[in-house]
Formats: sequence, structure tokens, C-alpha cells
Amino acid sequence: MMANASLELPYHDRKRWAWLFSLLVPGFVGLGPALYLWSGEPLVLWAPIAYNYFIVPVIDLLMGEDQSNPPESAVPMLDADPYYRYITYAAVPMMWLAFIFAAWFVATYPLPWHGVLAVILTTGGIGGFCINIGHELGHKVPHIERWLAKLVLAPTGYGHFTVEHNRGHHIEVATPEDSASSRMGESIYKFMLREVPGAWTRAWALETRRLSSLGLPAWSLKNEVIQPLLMTAVLWIALCLWLGFTVLPFILAASLWSNFQLTSANYIEHYGLLRAKDAKGNYEPCQPHHSWNSNHVFSNWAVFHLQRHSDHHAHPARRYQSLRHFEHLPELPNGYFGMFSAAYIPALWFRLMDQRLVDFVGGDARKINFDARQRERLIEKFKLTVA
Repeated sequence: MMANASLELPYHDRKRWAWLFSLLVPGFVGLGPALYLWSGEPLVLWAPIAYNYFIVPVIDLLMGEDQSNPPESAVPMLDADPYYRYITYAAVPMMWLAFIFAAWFVATYPLPWHGVLAVILTTGGIGGFCINIGHELGHKVPHIERWLAKLVLAPTGYGHFTVEHNRGHHIEVATPEDSASSRMGESIYKFMLREVPGAWTRAWALETRRLSSLGLPAWSLKNEVIQPLLMTAVLWIALCLWLGFTVLPFILAASLWSNFQLTSANYIEHYGLLRAKDAKGNYEPCQPHHSWNSNHVFSNWAVFHLQRHSDHHAHPARRYQSLRHFEHLPELPNGYFGMFSAAYIPALWFRLMDQRLVDFVGGDARKINFDARQRERLIEKFKLTVA
């Protein structure tokens, strides 16, 4: 009787309060300026960048991984709990305030070029977090969450993301046709050249097709690519009128770096993984093993479990607090912050990931999405099976 009673106890989310940690992320845009105003030394503006790309990966290694899952019986309760949604809602205005503050700071204080660069990279990192929030909200059904997704994507001009991601990437993921799935042997810089324009063209084509089916023109306020772009225009013009048009290069540079954070995430999430085709030439449904996964505790707190990407692609509507770990998945050796740093050095990335990919697919070239120009070289290097 005691055992049965214990099984009936309500599920308690041990990470419930840890999710509040994510709301500290926007505040990092103020860390460097605060240290600068205190010390007068522009080099301290690089502190948030050092933290993100060097300290967080070390913390991830020290804290390790969390492979615990909520029981399926608890998922409806977790999804219905407004506490988790309110955290993502609260992040939206905080993102806007962080972006506006950074623009004001750069326009107000006479910084050396390396100080401005540090603020650009910090603000771009925060903008990448905007896209992460937009990713979480944009997959949900409630109207308010979809509009909040557009709003949080607007500061860095990446409002087309929800259209491209939900209706494009999630359909074609882990296939050669997907501009947002990286290929084995492809550097992040080569990937960027097809991923960034591919996102825009695919989003516009998808939205044009949707509007056409409704008998509406592409250039319409119903266009979900145009809607967030108008928000972007209003914000950028307001900042320029307030702070002067000399702030525009900062806004553009920070937005570009922000958007490159999404490119970085896309690059590491599906590197070289390939869905199989059936006898009719149709791709199999996306499964958890078609995404690289990471259970590193610390960085997952910051990015709303985005690193449990395998479950996300298998179940896109599942909320962040309910995403699960699965056994026998392709696993990244660090969290996203550490893997971004590795990806920026292609030789290091290939050294870390190519053998890991080969081992996961059992040396079967038919299960790898190759960069076409590198295919034969990689098959020979790793002695892959081709038939």
C-alpha cells in the first residue's frame, strides 16, 4: 500500500525555479556598461562575451548533464501551469529594453572601437536569445504567444523566422533540401551563405503561397513576414530619431551578429544527420535521432531546454518544461555556448564532430547528409560503407 501511495504523489518539477535564471540573460547587456562606468576601463565591456563563450562551457562541464524526464502523466499538468508561460512572456519586454539600452549606451558614451565591438557582440548575443524566445513562443497555438513571438523577433529584424522555421525547416529538416540543416564537411561559414538567404526566400515563398490560397496578395498586412518587419522599422526609426542616425551602424551590426547566433544553432543541431527515404522516395518522419541533443544543465536553463532538440523536432508543440531526454541519441559534447565556439573554428569542429557522427551512424554513408564537394574525401577518410 505504501508503494502504491508513493506512486500516486503529484509530480514535482525539481527545475521549476531554475527557469527563472533565463530572465537574468537580458541583464547581461548591462553588465559590461556597469563595469565600464565603475572602472573607466573599456576592456571590461568584454566580460559578458568571456562569460558566454568561455565560462559557461566550463560550468556545463562541471555541472554535467541532467537526463531526468517528467512522467508522461505529468505533462498535461506542466503544460497547463501558467507559471512557465509567464516566464517566456516576461522575457519579451526585457529583450526590447536590453536592445534599446545597448543602443543608448553606444550612442551616449565615447567608446573606442573595441568597446563598441564588445557591445555589438553582447547585444547580438542577447538578440540571439530573442530568437530563442521567439522559437519557443512561435510553436504554440494561443494567438497571444504567436504575436509575442513576432514582437520579440522584431528588434533584430528576424521576424520571418517563425514562418521559415515552423513551415519550412520542420518539414525538410535533416535532408539535403533544407537550407537550415548543415552537412558533413561543411564549415559554418559556408553553411551561412546558404542558410541566411535561404531562410528569407523560403519564408517569403511559404507566406506568398499561403496568402494566394486565401485570395490575398503577397504585399498585404496579413503577411506574417511583413508584420514583424513593420515592428522592426518602427523601432529602428524611433532609435535613430532619438539617438541620431549614427546609431544605425550599431543596430545593423548587432542584428547581424544576433542572426548569426541562429545560424550557429542551426549549424550544430543537425550536422550531417539524414532522414532515410522509403521505396516511394518520401522521407521518413522526423525522429529524435535526427537532431543532436545536449542535456547540459546550466546552458539548458538559459535557453529553455532548446538543447533537448531531439524531442523538440519529434514533438514541436511540446513546451520547454516537458521536453525529454532519450537514450541512444546523437549527443553533443558540450552545451550550445561551447559548441558555438568550436564551430567558429572549423578544424576544431570537424575534429570534435566528424568521428562522433560516423560512430553514431555506424559508418554508413547512406545515413549522412554530406557536403557534395567533400563526400568522396570523407568516405575515403573514414572508410565508410556506401552500399
